[in-house]
Amino acid sequence: MEKQNLWEVYSEAQLQELERVNTGYRAFLDAGKTERECVVETVKQAKAAGYKNLDDAMKAGKALTAGDKVYAVGMNKTVILFQIGSEPIENGMNILGAHIDSPRMDLKQNPVYEDTGLVYFDTHYYGGIKKYQWVTIPLAIHGVVVKKDGTSQNIIIGEDETDPVFVVTDLLIHLSSKRMDKKAAEVVEGEALDILVGSKPLKGEEKDAVKAGVLKLVKEKYGMEEEDFQSAELEIVPAGKARDCGIDRSMILAYGQDDRVCAYTSLVAMLATKDVKRTACCVLVDKEEIGSVGATGMHSKFFENTVAEIINLTGDYSELKVRRCMANSKMISSDVGAAYDPMYSDVYDKKSSSKMGYGLVIKKHTGARGKSGSNDANAEYIAKLRKIFDDNKVAFQMTEMGKIDAGGGGTIAYILAQFGMEVIDGGVAVLNMHAPWEVASKADVYEATRAYAAFLKDAE
Repeated sequence: MEKQNLWEVYSEAQLQELERVNTGYRAFLDAGKTERECVVETVKQAKAAGYKNLDDAMKAGKALTAGDKVYAVGMNKTVILFQIGSEPIENGMNILGAHIDSPRMDLKQNPVYEDTGLVYFDTHYYGGIKKYQWVTIPLAIHGVVVKKDGTSQNIIIGEDETDPVFVVTDLLIHLSSKRMDKKAAEVVEGEALDILVGSKPLKGEEKDAVKAGVLKLVKEKYGMEEEDFQSAELEIVPAGKARDCGIDRSMILAYGQDDRVCAYTSLVAMLATKDVKRTACCVLVDKEEIGSVGATGMHSKFFENTVAEIINLTGDYSELKVRRCMANSKMISSDVGAAYDPMYSDVYDKKSSSKMGYGLVIKKHTGARGKSGSNDANAEYIAKLRKIFDDNKVAFQMTEMGKIDAGGGGTIAYILAQFGMEVIDGGVAVLNMHAPWEVASKADVYEATRAYAAFLKDAE
């Protein structure tokens, strides 16, 4: 079906609102380059919108009633927002779910070493990346160091214009004849993704003098000993701010848009939602890029446990109410789609591909090849969403990832579907997905906020 480019139909008032939303989006990306930072920024915005900490309500034994707004944080890496509806919660919730982790490199727990007068931090890449994309670009360090006494230190190096930056070095073209014959996956090995951090020796040191100098600076600035790296979570991300992209400023170029573009638009929709019948929920989780595992991934019990606490504070608790609530819920798994790229048209089915500037990307299924590992939404649910979006004049496109045997991918949709709720994937089309710098259309960012708001308001 032929769709229309949204830039051709937006009114002047919509274009102004579009720019306002995208200004906030760029600020969110700059403030949240890690999952921890995203949680901090989300809680900040939620509090400003009147949300209260669920822990405080639980400790006070305060009942939750229609209109109450609460949030819960899990291990500083995942956050859930609820707005209590006027209907009993066992009738189900309307849920937006996105992830706030992104591909990157993490420092190993014993990262510091010196070799031939140069000092490096040893890294381990996280998520699916093309390793060769991470060499010779400016890099920053974001994260937290927790000492044995329990005190913690947040660290950001490389984002202020006066900060130093870091880099993974690459072999010069003049000596690369053999390497140029390698497969792309082997040109840069995972163990070669170490960042260069110093070259100046500490005077008076005879052995590993450059390392001694680096550790001296780290101690002076952050109070860290070398052993403190053992209890640190330090992430290596591209240095630099989100920027307008294109001479017409129609796009955004930034790190981490998979999946913070869907996290932000879900958050904006959630904070703007008022007076809901069905309880509205926005869940932003960690670890999607490595299988949604661990205590902060969607496979954990944190979401289910938090829903149980909400039910306990909205009436007489029972396990049956929890099960009914989950089974009766409806969800949009808000994750990015692969935007059609004419530079690589051979891996796309043009008829079924996401197009930038054409609205929310709806994927009936994800998975690979024969829909392996996929949630496959049913036709009845898709029909309901079509009506919601059409009634609210929201632009959307029904798409697939690419050609059937070209590859594939997944989201958190299948995990929530296990509760028996209706779930579908719906997000923003992105170019350069999983690269250090990704591209999204401002029109799609704006349209996603409208789509998610309509879903929270009207899904029944």
